Amino acid sequence: MAHLVRIGNSQGIRIPKPLIEQAQLEGKELKFTVLNDGLLIAPINEPRKGWAELIANQIANQGKEPMDCEWLNSELTSDNELEW
Repeated sequence: MAHLVRIGNSQGIRIPKPLIEQAQLEGKELKFTVLNDGLLIAPINEPRKGWAELIANQIANQGKEPMDCEWLNSELTSDNELEW
């Protein structure tokens, strides 16, 4: 069970540690959504956060991967001779 506690002019939610561990919320930034007569608390999901920097660092450290131009420059063919 969670409890509301006064924090200055606001209120906070005190969530028991076992619930935080079960929901894997430890150390994560949370978002709050009002649903019907309740409140949904969920971690902010940013699956690609930091990818641009990681890729830029990878390219800076190892250089760009050489392009396989053999198939890029090949002529387009028709699918007419293929049997489906």
